[in-house]
Amino acid sequence: MQLLRGIRVLDATKLLPGGFCTLMLADLGAEVVRIEDPAEADHSRWGPLLVQQDRVYYQALHRNKKSVVLDLKAGRGREILLRLAGTADVFLESYRPEVKERLGIGYRDLESANPRVIYCSISGFGQDGPYRDRAGHDINYLALAGILGITGEAAGPAVVPGVQVADIGSGAMFAAVAILAALHARERTGHGRYLDIAMLDGAISWLSVHAAEYLAFGRPLRRGQMWLSGKWACYSIYRTKEGAYLSLGALERKFWARFCAALGLEELVGWQYVEELQDEARSRVQAVLLQKTRQEWTEFFGEQEVCCEPVLELEEALEHPQVQHRGLVLEIENAAGQVIKMPGTPFSSGQGDSMPPPEMGQHTREILAALGYGEEDLSRLAAEGVIRYKDKEG
Repeated sequence: MQLLRGIRVLDATKLLPGGFCTLMLADLGAEVVRIEDPAEADHSRWGPLLVQQDRVYYQALHRNKKSVVLDLKAGRGREILLRLAGTADVFLESYRPEVKERLGIGYRDLESANPRVIYCSISGFGQDGPYRDRAGHDINYLALAGILGITGEAAGPAVVPGVQVADIGSGAMFAAVAILAALHARERTGHGRYLDIAMLDGAISWLSVHAAEYLAFGRPLRRGQMWLSGKWACYSIYRTKEGAYLSLGALERKFWARFCAALGLEELVGWQYVEELQDEARSRVQAVLLQKTRQEWTEFFGEQEVCCEPVLELEEALEHPQVQHRGLVLEIENAAGQVIKMPGTPFSSGQGDSMPPPEMGQHTREILAALGYGEEDLSRLAAEGVIRYKDKEG
């Protein structure tokens, strides 16, 4: 998709929320220019996911982007950033609040250079409040939001999700939505704006129906005892013969009735939402499902409309025919000429149409030259350590 063609985004973030946000914008056609620190590379370049030096984390997040290495602590670096901001539609950062002000790259600084710029800050706790300067990661935001507290089985501990929910959901995706809305508003007003995206805020907002129930009736919600997290036998996870699992989401009576009939458990149809009968219903369903393997049950239910699907492992999910049909696994040639595979976003343009992730500083010369910096300027800035080229560029 090229819906954002002509939009330039400057990405000065270093972690997953900013990287995934601009990945979506890049897949939608925006020109994303990553502003990288020469002293501390993006965490995805050196983190624990450097599997066999292939930098899989980095490759997954940064296709379709460009890279400029720029020291923002240097006065000339700040000057260059402000000139770049004059050409940009969006600036994205994830510094702590006082850092960007100390560097002189806050919203007012960039707004002076470009009144139309949309400045988006992604942080854990927002730009104000008692926690504004507090460090944190995904697990901490989910913990404080109460999401971990309601996730897991009734008799067990809170469970850490398998993906970074707050980072991607309330960091990356909320930022992307806000940026798109701000771009639309700018068409009417002609002015940019400041966006304060806090991952805790977004995580709290997901509790809308859960919190509404608590605030309305004053009844605390507990994990494993909520409508969609373990209370009902018709909406649960069941083990199969070999120790694999099935997911059942038969919330509507018609689906539950069909499911029960398929298992020969017609007597359970009327038990669907009788609270005191849930343990017995779950036990009876589980006893039947233990008689066959996951694959056998998958084939058995086939095209039956019972809302029952296998719980797939990651490698199985990537090979699933629906995932393959939708083109959600991309093949892209990296800088070394190797074909790499990576998951796409719903906006991915398809096989062979994406740029590989950039080498650090790969586009420094190209982008600064377009701003009017000549070869002597670039050589001097490189010698001073303000900028860096990709090695083969000089």
